[in-house]
Amino acid sequence: MAESVFRGTIEFLNEIGIYDVVLPFLLVFTIVFAILEKTKVYGVEEVEGKKYTKKNLNAMTAFVVSFFVVASSKLVEVILKVSSQVVVLLLLSILFLMLAGSFHKDEEFYLQKGWNTFFMVLMFIGIVFIFLNALGWLDTAYEFLSGRWDTNAVSAIILLAVVVGFMFYVTRDSNSGKKKKETKED
Repeated sequence: MAESVFRGTIEFLNEIGIYDVVLPFLLVFTIVFAILEKTKVYGVEEVEGKKYTKKNLNAMTAFVVSFFVVASSKLVEVILKVSSQVVVLLLLSILFLMLAGSFHKDEEFYLQKGWNTFFMVLMFIGIVFIFLNALGWLDTAYEFLSGRWDTNAVSAIILLAVVVGFMFYVTRDSNSGKKKKETKED
């Protein structure tokens, strides 16, 4: 099969380090800078009665942190792996919403409150598993469990998880939604 010009361009960009250096650097710089601007860690300075964040310190800190991250090939590998898999998770959720929305009338489609929370928790669990997989911890846990599945330690861990889950389910406050509604009406 003949190679396209675009495929050659992508490979050239990969060879010069766009995907390994530049894009992870920009991603980390943007996130760190945004967090520093939002939290105002370095404080603010007042100029003519208006308060401004210390952008020079925020930018320099984000710049240094980004270089530290890019210098570690292991961190860059984790960032690339996690971000690519999170995009797949996002794509799956959008495709699901498209399919679910196709069964509704012409009105706007919203998930009911319980389903919305369920999918948010499901996405959080998915992101946690993606992160653990990128660090290599899922393989280690799987090897540990597959080799010791019939041991007392694994059965004790499973029993403990079931008991904690049951205790959480039994002791949860089922009237919390009613209390919130009552306080809004007062």
